[in-house]
Amino acid sequence: MSEPFEPWPLLDAAEGNPQPAAAGRCPTCSYPVTAYAMFCEGCGAPLLPSESPPEPTRGGTSSTATRRFAVAPAAPCAECGGTVDPDGYCQTCGAKARNPRDHQELAPAEWLAGVSDRGVARSRNEDAVALWAAPTGQRAALVVADGVSTSIDSDAASLAAVTSACDLLAALPEDLSDDEVASALVAAAAGANHAVIAATNPASPNAASATFAAALVHGDTVHVASLGDSRIYWISAEADVALTLDDSMAQAFIAQGMPRDEAESMPNAHAITKWLGRDSEDVVPATLAHHLTEDGWLVLCSDGLWNYASAPSALGAQVRAALLADATPLEVARRLVEWANAQGGHDNVTVAVARCRATLGTPTAAQPEAGKGSPSNG
Repeated sequence: MSEPFEPWPLLDAAEGNPQPAAAGRCPTCSYPVTAYAMFCEGCGAPLLPSESPPEPTRGGTSSTATRRFAVAPAAPCAECGGTVDPDGYCQTCGAKARNPRDHQELAPAEWLAGVSDRGVARSRNEDAVALWAAPTGQRAALVVADGVSTSIDSDAASLAAVTSACDLLAALPEDLSDDEVASALVAAAAGANHAVIAATNPASPNAASATFAAALVHGDTVHVASLGDSRIYWISAEADVALTLDDSMAQAFIAQGMPRDEAESMPNAHAITKWLGRDSEDVVPATLAHHLTEDGWLVLCSDGLWNYASAPSALGAQVRAALLADATPLEVARRLVEWANAQGGHDNVTVAVARCRATLGTPTAAQPEAGKGSPSNG
């Protein structure tokens, strides 16, 4: 008989202390959880027992089923305002409680926004996005992660990754060189990997993993880093450019000369060759600095969007369609997500956009910094 699995601690990013698990409600977002839950399916927060298991009764053994947990206040039913039971259904109307991660929107600045959506076909959202903007100037951090659906706790992995990386990038000083920012992005990926490991089950037979795409807007330069197949594009009147190359089987075939459409339609096209997670052998991202030559849009996205518009020109066309009527960045992100869902929504869809101005200095062409070739504009 195997030993019962014990939940493991995770430090809260803000408090630095383990969060108690909740029987019935997540203490962070009040989403219904079970006594066995180690992570909230609503917000990804770790759940820990507040008391030790009781002593075994005579003739029996202790069980995690008898463990007691702290209980958080319940959120009312979104449909009727009634009480939602611990099983996730409203006592009054019977509606299932909404998962806060099914659809999330962020807009920390008027020029920066992100939307993450469960999509049409998936039962939960395993993507995550985190954004930060300085109170003044053109400085921001954008991070997108896509939890690998074949792994366990992939939703917790993606949330841990984006939160850790965004916090590190937001804390950087302003006066950094391109090389120093590249090093910081590598450090952010390493930190994100540690966060994924800390937030997920060490005994899992299929370790949680996630892709990683991060950008730091620093004046008139956009610095990017990526692992896996979440992408970063630059869209402008001058050119539509892919700032990252996938770490995937499809990209390996493209590098050997196979047409993109054919490579990306292969059965194993989305098999990634680099990722964040306990079983990853290489978490050093390729980095690049793109010096802006004109105003444009920075777009980070999971494959739930680019599956329907892979080439930079195709993605650029959708961004321009979303820009009708002087749309705000949040409206642009919403419209891109809505468009992907209208195409079928076969995967989670996450988009982060920044409307960038080329206002400083004399811009130069994009220069690769480490391990990656020049941007492409297919």
